[in-house]
Amino acid sequence: MDKKPSLQVPTGDTSFVPPAPAHRPSFEDEAVDGWGFRDTKFVVQPNGSVVLTGTRYNISNVELPSLMPWFSKKLAAPLGYENRNEPHYPPPVPEALEAPALVAALRAFLQEDQLSDEPTVRLRRGHGHTGAEIWAIRYERLGRVPDLVVFPHSHDEVVRLTEVARAHGACLIPFGGGTNVTEALRLSVHERRFVIAVDMRRMNRVLWVDPVNRTASIEAGATGRHIVTELARYGLTLGHEPDSLEFSTLGGWIATNASGMKKNRYGNIEDLVLDMRVVTAHGVVERPGVGPRESIGVNPRNFMFGSEGNYGIVTSAVVKLFPVPEVQRYGSVLFPDLGAGLAFLYELQRSGAVPASVRVMDSTQFQFGQALKPVTTGAAAQAKSALEKFFVTRVKGFDPDKLAVATLVFEGTRAEVDFQESTLYRIAERHGGMKAGGTNGERGYQLTFGIAYIRDLTFSHWAIAESFETSVPWSRALELYERVRDRIHREHAQRGLPGKPFFTGRLTQVYPSGIAMYFYLGFYAKGVADPVAEYAALEHAAREEILASGGTLSHHHGVGKIRQDFLGEVYSEGALALTREVKKAVDPDNLFGANNHGVKGQVELEAPDAPRTNTRRTGT
Repeated sequence: MDKKPSLQVPTGDTSFVPPAPAHRPSFEDEAVDGWGFRDTKFVVQPNGSVVLTGTRYNISNVELPSLMPWFSKKLAAPLGYENRNEPHYPPPVPEALEAPALVAALRAFLQEDQLSDEPTVRLRRGHGHTGAEIWAIRYERLGRVPDLVVFPHSHDEVVRLTEVARAHGACLIPFGGGTNVTEALRLSVHERRFVIAVDMRRMNRVLWVDPVNRTASIEAGATGRHIVTELARYGLTLGHEPDSLEFSTLGGWIATNASGMKKNRYGNIEDLVLDMRVVTAHGVVERPGVGPRESIGVNPRNFMFGSEGNYGIVTSAVVKLFPVPEVQRYGSVLFPDLGAGLAFLYELQRSGAVPASVRVMDSTQFQFGQALKPVTTGAAAQAKSALEKFFVTRVKGFDPDKLAVATLVFEGTRAEVDFQESTLYRIAERHGGMKAGGTNGERGYQLTFGIAYIRDLTFSHWAIAESFETSVPWSRALELYERVRDRIHREHAQRGLPGKPFFTGRLTQVYPSGIAMYFYLGFYAKGVADPVAEYAALEHAAREEILASGGTLSHHHGVGKIRQDFLGEVYSEGALALTREVKKAVDPDNLFGANNHGVKGQVELEAPDAPRTNTRRTGT
C-alpha cells in the first residue's frame, strides 16, 4: 500500500507581494451624521412599521411592525412616527486656525487631494461614535475640531508629516475608522495649537502575504471589510471580527487593544499582531524581522496596544493568519434564564469545545431580536410560529421575561466542528437548554452589524442610548449583571427621568478566569434639559457598580476621555506615574495630543469641551 507523502516544509522566503486592487476602497459611501453606510438607516413609516433602508443586511428592506411598539413599551414612552426629534446636521463648525507656513511645507510632498480644510471633513475627524458626540453633531455642536485633515499614502509621508508638524509646533491626531465610543477623538476647546487629523485609510494595502508561515504585513488604515476581502483571495483570514468590522481599521484595533466576536478561536488583537511599524516624535519604531515569539527585553511595540493615539502613529503591522475555515455552522440554544446560560458557558469553557463565537443574551435582548423580525405571513408559517411559541412557553415552561438565548458560530475543520457541536449541545442540555436552530443562530450573529444603526433611530425619536462593556471573574458575573441593572433603575428614578430605563446585557467572550459582558443603556429624553449629561451620570453610576462588583474598567472599548477619571481606582499611583513618565520621555511636547486616559506629556491642557461626560455621581 502506498503511503501518503509527508508534508514538506518549503524553504527560503515564502512571502509574496499581492497585486494592488483594481480600485482603492472608497469611503464616500459612509455616513457622516451617524453610524454606517449612507444608504442604510432605520426609518419609521407612517403606519408605524420600521424599515432598514438599503440592501446590505439580512433585515434590510422589510417592514418591522413590532419594533417601535416594543421600544415604546420598554421605555414607557410614546415613540412613534409623529414624535420625531429631527436632526440638524451639520452643526456650526468652528473656524479653522491658520498656519500658512506649515501648510506650505506639507504641500511640498503631498498632493492637493491629500489635504482638506473643508468644514464637514474636519468635523467628521473630530469625533467618534459615543452617544454624546453623535447627539452633539445632530442637535448641538462641537467646540473644537481639527484645523486640517491629511490623507497620507505611505509610511514615508507619515514620517515627513510628523517632522513638519513637530517643527511647526502642531498637534497630530491619528484617525482610523472613527468608530470609538470613548471620546478618544474629541478635542479640548483649550487646544490652541494647529491640529492636524491624520486620516490613515488611504494606507490600506496588504504589503505582503506569507502563506507558509501564515503571516502578512498590512497597512494600518485597512478596514476590517477590506482585510477580509483581500485575504480571502488566498484562502486566508485574520479572524478578527469586532462589531465595527466594516468600518474600523487595523491601526484602530491596535490603539484600542480590541477584541472580536470570534476571539475564542482566533484570539484578541494582542494575540494576532506579531510586530508593527510606528512613527513617533523621536523617529520610527521598526525591526527587520519578527519570529513567532520572542524574549528581547521590553518590546516598544507593547506600548502601542491601548495607546489610543498618545505615543505615535502605527503605519503597518505584521499579523498572524489562519486558513479560511473548512466548515462554518451556526446554532442557537434557549435557556430558562441568564443564570443557566452562565453555568452553561462556565462548563463549556472547561470542556475544550468552545466555538469561534458563543454569546448568551438576556431576555430583553431576546425580545429585541424578536421585535426585529418581519411579520409572519402565510398560514403554514404562522402555524409553525405559534407551535414553537407553545412548545417553549407551555411544554418547556420557559418564562419569556426570564429566558436567555445563546447564538453560536462554529468554525474549523469538519472534525473540529463536529466535536464542538456534539459537546456543546450535550452541555447545554444539562443546563436546561433547548436547541433553537442554525437559522436563528445565523440571524442573531448577523444582526450584530444591522442593529448598530438602532442607536441613531432612537435619537430621532427622543431616546438616547449607548453601549458599554466590562470583563469579570466567573464567580461574580451574575452579581455584577444584577447590581448594574438595579443601580441603573435606582439612578433613573432618583434623577426623575421620564418613563423607564432601557437596560440589557449579554455574556460574550469567554476566558479561563472569567467572561466579558456587554450592556446597552438608554432612556426617553424628551423634556430632559440635558440628555447627554443625564446619560453620562447613569453610565458612570453603572461603571461604579461594575468596579465594585469586581469588573474591569473596559474589556475592549478602551479608556479615551470618558473613563479616565476612574483610572485611579484601577491603577496605583506608581502605575499612573510610570505611564505619565513614558509619555514625557517619548513625546515631551505632546505632539500626539489626543490626551486620552489622562496622558498629556509635559504640556498640560484643560478638560475637553464637554466635561459633563465625565460627571461622577455617587448613588445609593
